[in-house]
Amino acid sequence: MTSENILFALGLTLFAGLSTGIGSALAFFTKRTNKKVLSIALGFSAGVMIYISFVEIFFKGQDLLVQSFGEKKGVIINVISFFTGILVIALIDKLIHMLGIENPHEDMQVEDLENPEKRADYKALYKTGLITASAIAIHNFPEGLATFFSALQDPKMGIAIAMAVAIHNIPEGIAVSVPIYYATGSKKKAFFYSFLSGLSEPIGGLIGYFFLAQFMSDTLTGCIFAAVAGIMVFISIDQLLPAAREYGEHHLSIYGLILGMAVMALSLILFI
Repeated sequence: MTSENILFALGLTLFAGLSTGIGSALAFFTKRTNKKVLSIALGFSAGVMIYISFVEIFFKGQDLLVQSFGEKKGVIINVISFFTGILVIALIDKLIHMLGIENPHEDMQVEDLENPEKRADYKALYKTGLITASAIAIHNFPEGLATFFSALQDPKMGIAIAMAVAIHNIPEGIAVSVPIYYATGSKKKAFFYSFLSGLSEPIGGLIGYFFLAQFMSDTLTGCIFAAVAGIMVFISIDQLLPAAREYGEHHLSIYGLILGMAVMALSLILFI
């Protein structure tokens, strides 16, 4: 694996993570949330993730594992790895809730900056700022790992995943910025914490890579691909689609989902 490959993968993961800053900027430089656009965008992100997971990543993992273990055993290990990825991200979500932290992907709007009731509720977050930051970092770690390893193995697939993750990190930036702003009274601090939460993704990718680099093989790569597919599917179904429906009409999120799938399918055809 060349240093250019690693830098490219890191750059994509950094781009995906720091898109929380876009959400933070929207919170402070726009008057209203364009809920329809955000709903379609989140649905689009889910469509990209679901399509590329089931059509590309899952079967890349299966091909590698079949080469290592034979057809039947390879398929079984691939399926186990897929559901292990789902289990890991589900446990991470459970941990966040056990810590008493709200999901950072919850429905949040720019208008909340002017809502005194919201303002009162968010002041309490300052007291648990370190826990909140830790929870977001834990939540974003597998996303960073998924983006980094995908870009490392297949640049065009990495670009697609990075774009999908970037889109779904925008409302996270809003969700982080609004409460921190009312907890501290500082837009600079709110933007900084939003920016910091996004850094957990490239850090997660790098830590995961350097921890696993010495063990890398076709077998491990296949298992990682299958697990990444599981993580992406869970994020899409558990977070992106519900958030898309909260921000807009039900049909808009589905239209975005289908559009994301269609764009991803077209891009894969063009790169064949």
